[in-house]
Amino acid sequence: MTEIVVPRQFRGPPFTANGGYICGVLSNAVGGRGVAMLRSGVPLDTAVTLQPGEDGAVTLVNAEGVVMGSARPADDSQIPTPPPATPSIEEARAFAAAGQFAAKSLHRGCFSCCIEREAGEGLGVHVGQIDGAPLGHCAGVWTPHANFADADGTIPDEITWGALDCSGSMAWWIKAGAPVGLLGTMAGEVLKKPKAGETYVVVAWAREVEGRKHFAGVALFDGAGQVMARSGQIWIGRPPGSPMPMPASAATTA
Repeated sequence: MTEIVVPRQFRGPPFTANGGYICGVLSNAVGGRGVAMLRSGVPLDTAVTLQPGEDGAVTLVNAEGVVMGSARPADDSQIPTPPPATPSIEEARAFAAAGQFAAKSLHRGCFSCCIEREAGEGLGVHVGQIDGAPLGHCAGVWTPHANFADADGTIPDEITWGALDCSGSMAWWIKAGAPVGLLGTMAGEVLKKPKAGETYVVVAWAREVEGRKHFAGVALFDGAGQVMARSGQIWIGRPPGSPMPMPASAATTA
């Protein structure tokens, strides 16, 4: 068993961990190429435990033994192939700047997408519609800050997973004209670690819908168009008027 604590810096919703970040932590525990499922909000600044399971799987539990998430090695069907045409860095920057999330964050305070957080404290990744592409095919840029780098200048995988997170939701918002809910499942892999100070292209595309499940893909490219990381996501639409989820321990004591 391994105990982990998610610092408040890595929040998504106000009281719980950013979904992409915690999915990256879970997938690291199964070898890096994983599929993680979130069952409840993971609390911040609180010890939770990774427990090994069968066939290389892990589960994440709180102090009361409530399962908050799980992960297992991913197969090819769970990580979609990115679109063949990738915008240049300049084009992607322009698409993001023209999009709605350049003026107002998708989730204020979120580690992945909030544009109001200071550089090096949050990632500020956001995307906008690609001109001439199907609705919901979007692009933006990400320049990893040195604050997140390891000693060799590369970015840890859980940070890269965080950078891939919210753009899938943005792609669906642009396609559907409304928010689609919360991250339920994220499968992915980092093929080549990004480096601090270099600029990368983020491409997100809305895929199919099955009931409340909205499928999206998000990939990271370098300036030459090489795939650095890729992910497949399932966003779960919340029923109208439903409250923001709380950590399992808070929900049981409220």
